[in-house]
Amino acid sequence: MLLFPTAYALTGGLLLQWLLHYNFSVAVAVGYIALFGIAVETGVVMVVYLHEALEKRVQTGHAKTRADLEAAAIEGAVQRLRPKLMTVVAVLASLAPILWESGIGSDVMKPIAAPIVGGMITSSINVLILVPVFFVMLKERALRRGQLYPQDRTDTVSPSE
Repeated sequence: MLLFPTAYALTGGLLLQWLLHYNFSVAVAVGYIALFGIAVETGVVMVVYLHEALEKRVQTGHAKTRADLEAAAIEGAVQRLRPKLMTVVAVLASLAPILWESGIGSDVMKPIAAPIVGGMITSSINVLILVPVFFVMLKERALRRGQLYPQDRTDTVSPSE
């Protein structure tokens, strides 16, 4: 599931890089490395929040239907909405001005900023919309198989024995 944030971030970065006519260079590669770090981090945190919301529903006796899974995914995604949007706004507010700057050093900074700016837009769409959808799809499949709940570990030997 964590491949999706990098793939969507890559598409946005490539699109803006193509629109601005930047060739692939070391500076652009540095931008992609930074972008992938942010994208994977926000994706992982979203999945953690989705799992926590689902676990809370399981502990209260819910999470027996698809509607319960969807409610848990919405609850977890809503908790991450503001922090994700704050991350995107902070990155865009700090790097977007570099894209129209023409002073000293801008020839080095523009190729670094372009993939990050483009990728943050598409990555945020992925993390806020698609990750919860894929989460529900995977958990619904596990629910149908009867594997949503943790397995009883009565067959294992405890360390004290």
